[in-house]
Amino acid sequence: MNQEEYLKKLYSNRFDPQQRKAKIALWKTLTDEFLQKYIDPESVVLDIGGGYCEFINQVKAREKYLIDLNPDSQLFADTNVTIFNVNVLNIQEPKVLKKQYDIIFVSNFFEHLNSKEELIKVLLFCFNHLNPGGSLLIIQPNFKYSVKEYYDFIDHQLPITHLSLKEVLEAIGFKIKVLIPKFLPYSTKGRPSSPKLLSLYLKLPFAWQFLGGQMFIQASKQF
Repeated sequence: MNQEEYLKKLYSNRFDPQQRKAKIALWKTLTDEFLQKYIDPESVVLDIGGGYCEFINQVKAREKYLIDLNPDSQLFADTNVTIFNVNVLNIQEPKVLKKQYDIIFVSNFFEHLNSKEELIKVLLFCFNHLNPGGSLLIIQPNFKYSVKEYYDFIDHQLPITHLSLKEVLEAIGFKIKVLIPKFLPYSTKGRPSSPKLLSLYLKLPFAWQFLGGQMFIQASKQF
């Protein structure tokens, strides 16, 4: 079994069809009511590690792209999404390397990396492929607030806190515009479990302090 086959089997086992359908509904609420305000509808957007396309299918943008090693991504993408089935750590395709973006979105990806060196490599890719004034948007499990559950998934390897991620982003040259250490609950299998509850949760930032296990960061590339 190669890496692509392993990933396909791992993620298909983790979320059954009913759970994936529920996740899509949650992502629509999250995108419409929170993430879209950071994304101009005329933007060119890249989603790194977007898997089943829950975010990239929902977001309003002029051009939409996704990088993911899982070959199933193509099956779930809307027709206006361009899929690059490549490893972001080892990109050789010129059409990927030459493209510039206004927004790069990364959700629940960095924890799967093997080392800090790989994290730096991905962040450098993001910095180099953002247009000046563009933003990197990150939703990421925060090890500081999810230490008990962090390794409940077999593919979680690199522990990251909001402080360590802020430090490396600033060292690369990003400016942190928004940093929310405790934002969403650690897992979509937890709370809130419906679009209505998520919509309410997003309107009540004080609740994030009790339930939040993931961080949100907006980091910009200055002109």
